[in-house]
Amino acid sequence: MSVAGIDKTALRKSILELLKSNEEFRLAVAGLLGLDTIISELKKLREDFQTFVKLEERRWEENNRRWEENNKRWEEAYKRFEAIEKKLLEHDKRFEAIERKLLEHDKRFDSVERRLMALGARWGIESEETFRNAMRGVVEEILGITKVGKWRYYDEAGEVLGYPSWVEADIAIKDQVHILIEVKSSTSSAEVAKLWRIERLYEKVTGVKPRLVLVTPFIDEEGLEAAKKLGVEVYTKT
Repeated sequence: MSVAGIDKTALRKSILELLKSNEEFRLAVAGLLGLDTIISELKKLREDFQTFVKLEERRWEENNRRWEENNKRWEEAYKRFEAIEKKLLEHDKRFEAIERKLLEHDKRFDSVERRLMALGARWGIESEETFRNAMRGVVEEILGITKVGKWRYYDEAGEVLGYPSWVEADIAIKDQVHILIEVKSSTSSAEVAKLWRIERLYEKVTGVKPRLVLVTPFIDEEGLEAAKKLGVEVYTKT
């Protein structure tokens, strides 16, 4: 077929327009030129790349979400550590305060012990009542109180001595805690048990469970063991 008489410029222009606007024509031309396989591979490669980009975007979104969660966890953990550190500092301050109180208590107890020894050494020429009066200031120093009073009650049921009798004990109240105090020149397990029975009677009468304190320069091993079992605090030189 001759192409004579055909406007080549117009033909080229028409072909280019078809290539731009008609995909089927483009594919037909590409097939004739052997480019259809390349175009198909390029198209598939573009689709694969787009799929890869979407996967990566999802991965980055997931990683960002995990990082945000981890950051929140770290922030929460840091807040917990700060709270724990604060509590530890508070405990340190409390321990320091307790240590100071123990040191003060030790100093006071050393002073009491020396006075107990001195009073005990003089006991051979003093009466029990004289000893109790002499120890009143020591007791007030031990307990950190300013006044020791007297509790007296008629034990009609004989719960303390086994028969009806008047029962009495020294008493002090500190920080709303009732303290029954027994001061003896020498003490045995029987005296400790008697103080414990007085405690039970006091609690029955008043409805208040008191703290028990025994002050004595001399107490035997059985007395110490009884005091330990019955919850009696003992202040002695031994």
